[in-house]
Amino acid sequence: MVCDDSAITVELVYALPERQMLVVLTVPRDTTAHDAVVRSGLLLSHPEIDTMRGIGIFGKRVPPETILKNGDRIEIYRPLTADPKEARRRRAWKPK
Repeated sequence: MVCDDSAITVELVYALPERQMLVVLTVPRDTTAHDAVVRSGLLLSHPEIDTMRGIGIFGKRVPPETILKNGDRIEIYRPLTADPKEARRRRAWKPK
């Protein structure tokens, strides 16, 4: 196996209610999180993706201009469809 110090390998994940997508990419070392999303091709099949709204690395939200490290897992977040606090209240309230 040839080691290329100018490239790194990262994973991108995008989850929809009915399915999940995982893309493994080899990118140049100075690639940003946003650039990786563009290179993945996911924007072609999912134009609703907005990297300004939410992406993260290993569960921690990061700005799109974050420079990636080898082995990073970029998560593309979808907008919330319900207010989490309100949803929790509805689940907790049970009529007697």
